[in-house]
Amino acid sequence: MALTKVQIGMTDAPTSGTAVTASGTSVDFNSIPATAKRITVMFNGVSTNGSSNLLVQLGTSGGVVTSSYASGCWGANTTNTGSSAGFIATGLNGAGRTNYGMMIISSFGSNAWASIVNIFDASNNANNGAGVQTNLGGILDRIRITTVNGTDIFDAGTINIMYE
Repeated sequence: MALTKVQIGMTDAPTSGTAVTASGTSVDFNSIPATAKRITVMFNGVSTNGSSNLLVQLGTSGGVVTSSYASGCWGANTTNTGSSAGFIATGLNGAGRTNYGMMIISSFGSNAWASIVNIFDASNNANNGAGVQTNLGGILDRIRITTVNGTDIFDAGTINIMYE
């Protein structure tokens, strides 16, 4: 039996953003509609010039929220890496590592969000993790992709989002 959008709870197809070349210390996606309940962040060959792990932060009209997250990510052959400054997207990163994959961020309602991430890097390592932000303090309308240290520079790849 084929499923329809109504049968799986979806009324509209996801809306795609415009892919952005990863450059500078962060990539921002603004103007996410208040009706969005799930956002997918897609990484296509993304790398940085340093070894700080990738980080995704949520934001409201008041700006990007940089605290009160609980997140962790396991990079192959490493220990778990965590962050309270955002949803950590890699547990293993390094200059020149190219990352491919996605992070799905879903609403619990009441400005609370959860994430899951699966990223593969071209060095044959898998990065898997999850996180939660239970007090965003407003309606999500933006997402920032950066690094844990905030100073490593993106030097390759593209990043895009889809929301529904």
